[in-house]
Amino acid sequence: MPKRTITQINNLAASVPKLTRVAAYARVSSSKDAMLQSLSAQVSYYSTLIQKHGGWEYVGVYTDEAMTGTKDNRPQFMKMIQDCRDGKIDMVITKSVSRFARNTVTLLTTVRELKEYGIDVYFEEQNIHSISGDGELMLTILASYAQEESLSTSENCKWRIRKGFEDGKLTCCAMLGYRSRNGILEIVPEEAETVKLIFSLFLEGYGKQAIVNKLNETELLSRFRNQWHMDTVGKILRNEKYCGDLLLQKTFRTDHLTKRTLKNHGEMPMYYVQEAHEPIIDRATFEATQAELDRRVKAFCVPKGSLTVFTSKIRCGICGKNYRRKTTPYNVVWCCATYNTKGKSHCTSKQIPESILFAVSADMLGEDSFDGDAFSERINFITALPDNLLEYHFMDGQTQTVQWQDRSRSKSWTDEMRQRAREKMLKGGAARGKSDNGDTTVD
Repeated sequence: MPKRTITQINNLAASVPKLTRVAAYARVSSSKDAMLQSLSAQVSYYSTLIQKHGGWEYVGVYTDEAMTGTKDNRPQFMKMIQDCRDGKIDMVITKSVSRFARNTVTLLTTVRELKEYGIDVYFEEQNIHSISGDGELMLTILASYAQEESLSTSENCKWRIRKGFEDGKLTCCAMLGYRSRNGILEIVPEEAETVKLIFSLFLEGYGKQAIVNKLNETELLSRFRNQWHMDTVGKILRNEKYCGDLLLQKTFRTDHLTKRTLKNHGEMPMYYVQEAHEPIIDRATFEATQAELDRRVKAFCVPKGSLTVFTSKIRCGICGKNYRRKTTPYNVVWCCATYNTKGKSHCTSKQIPESILFAVSADMLGEDSFDGDAFSERINFITALPDNLLEYHFMDGQTQTVQWQDRSRSKSWTDEMRQRAREKMLKGGAARGKSDNGDTTVD
C-alpha cells in the first residue's frame, strides 16, 4: 500500500481589513452667529472628510457650543471621552490644540488616558498625532502656549469690562423689565408692569412667598418665562437698577481657568452710577422698600446658624416634608414646608405654635419645663398628623401619640398684639373717613 500524504489547506480567503472608527471634536467658545456658522462648517467638513476616507468608519462629530476650552466638563467632550472608554472610537480628529483644550493639564491628562486605550488624537492644524513618539512633547509646548493665550485674552476682556465700569457703562443685562441697547437700559413696558406689581404687593404687606404664589397663580412669568421663586423676587426688590441707578462690578471672576464667579466683598473696586437710565420704580418707593426689607430681616428672620432643637425633627404626616420655624407678626410657629410655600391646596397640615411644642414635649418627657438637651437625647423625630396629633418617636424605638389643643384667640393674644390690632383698626378707619370726605380717590 503506497504511503499517503496529507496536506493541511489553510483558508486562502482574503480577510477583510478592519476599518478604523473615527470621530471628530469641534468647539466654539461663543454663541454668536459667526461662531455658530464656524461650528456648522467644521461639522460639515469633518463629516465629509471621515466618510470619504476608504479605511475609516464614521462615528460622528461631537460639538460644544459656547463652551470655554479651559473646562473639562463640556457635555459633548465628556460624552466623546466616555465613548472612547467604552471602545466605540479608535481615533479622534480635531482642528487644533486650542479647540481641544486650552488647559494644559486637561489636554495632557485626556491624551494620556486615550493613549492607554490605544486611541490616537490627531490635531490637524499642527499635524500632530498624540500616539506618535514626539507627540506628547509637542502637545505640552503647544498646550502651554494655548493656555497663556487664553490668559492674555481673559485679561484683555477684564480690562475692557473694568474700563467700562470706570466710565459707568453696563456690559450686559438679563433682568426683568429692561433690555440693554448700546450699553443703555431701555424699559420693556409689559415686563415693567410686573416689576411695579412686585414692589406694590411687598409694600402692601405681602411676603416674598405670598408674592410668588400670586404671580404664579396669575401666570405672570419671569424674565426667562419660568415659574417664580422667592430668591428671584428678593433680587428684584433689592436691585438698584429699578430706580435708575447702577452698581457695577457686584461680582468678579477668580481666574481664567476655573471661571468661578464670586460676590465682590471689596476685593475689587465697585462703581455706583446715579440716574444712569429711566427708572421703573420711583426713588421714594425703592427706598421705602429697602427700609421695609431691613425691618423684616431684623423682626422676623432667625439668625443664620441659630438652629433650634426642633429643626429637622418634625415631619409632616400628610406630605412628608419637614416642618420649618416661622416668625409671624403675632407668634412663632412651626409649619410644613409645603404648606408654607404652596398653601393649603397642596397640604392641609396645621401650624403648631412653638410654645405648644415646648409644653407638649416637656409633658412627653415627664419634665416640668422643656429641656432641649433631654429632647435631643431621647426624641428621634416627631410626626405631625391630622387632628392636632403629634406622634413622638423615641430613640429606643418606642412611639407615643398626644393631641394638642388650639388656644383660643383671646388667650393667645398678648397686650402688644392687641395694641397693634387697635392701631391697625384706627388707621383703617381714618383712611375710610378720608375716602368718604372725597380727600382721596381710588382708581
